Amino acid sequence: MDAELPAHPPVYQSPGGVPVRSGPEAIRAERVEVRYRNKLVWREATFSIQPGEFVAVIGPNGAGKTTLFRMLLGLHWPSSGVLSVLGAPPHRGNYRIGYVPQRHTLDRDTHIECDKLVRLAYPGTRWGPEGRWRPLQWGPRVHLGAERDAAAQALEDVGAADLGPRSLGSLSGGELQRIFLAEAIVGNPDMLLLDEPLSNLDIRRSRELVETIHGLVRSRGVTTLLVAHDINPMIKCLNKVIYIANGKVAVGTPDEVLTSERLSALYGVHVEVLRDSRGNIVIVGGEDERGEEGA
Repeated sequence: MDAELPAHPPVYQSPGGVPVRSGPEAIRAERVEVRYRNKLVWREATFSIQPGEFVAVIGPNGAGKTTLFRMLLGLHWPSSGVLSVLGAPPHRGNYRIGYVPQRHTLDRDTHIECDKLVRLAYPGTRWGPEGRWRPLQWGPRVHLGAERDAAAQALEDVGAADLGPRSLGSLSGGELQRIFLAEAIVGNPDMLLLDEPLSNLDIRRSRELVETIHGLVRSRGVTTLLVAHDINPMIKCLNKVIYIANGKVAVGTPDEVLTSERLSALYGVHVEVLRDSRGNIVIVGGEDERGEEGA
């Protein structure tokens, strides 16, 4: 007899009404060292991320931000230290993690409708030989219509309910990101990994997408890590920042990490962190002195 889909950890309401998933730390790293092609990426990283936190991952190009995601997805292993994800060692195909890559493998010119794409990402489904959605013959059993309901809810939650019948090729960049986000949450994951979803979006659309993502964090209690070069669109929403640079990792609240003293220690050169009247941050030095793109 087919097994039921494994249950997610229960979700409880905090005193403030925000859902909080129970269970162990979402991420725990203990003295983790990472190498890629025999090159040291970062070392001695010790930090933890709690369930339901919204976290920005920032730093210069090549610092190891995407490598962090690869490790959480079980695609790359630390060279030393201990890393746990949702209370267990990372492993490939973890249904509890939703992922939006920096470059989606789908051709934007494909004619597949958005709701069908999102339904395809529902755990335990596939496109059957007769062109109909069918349950897999192995693994978790999918109740009839469950993937359709989950896809409709995911599209609604990202503000894209009206985009369901449209083809991917007809969408703008901002609309595409919402569909890919719906695809990532359709299985109700415990963790979301978003690799530069704000790239190629203008300031207004970046802030709108951040508001949507923050809404998911609050309504679903999903731990979310978002790689970005510009932290300003989300600075007011974040619980923590993971700043990776110069082979080191700094983790804490934005006020703890984004300081001249902390970033100067991280880079090993003097760095100025400037804030304007709206709370926007400009980092001077550090990355710029190395000829790399600013945060």
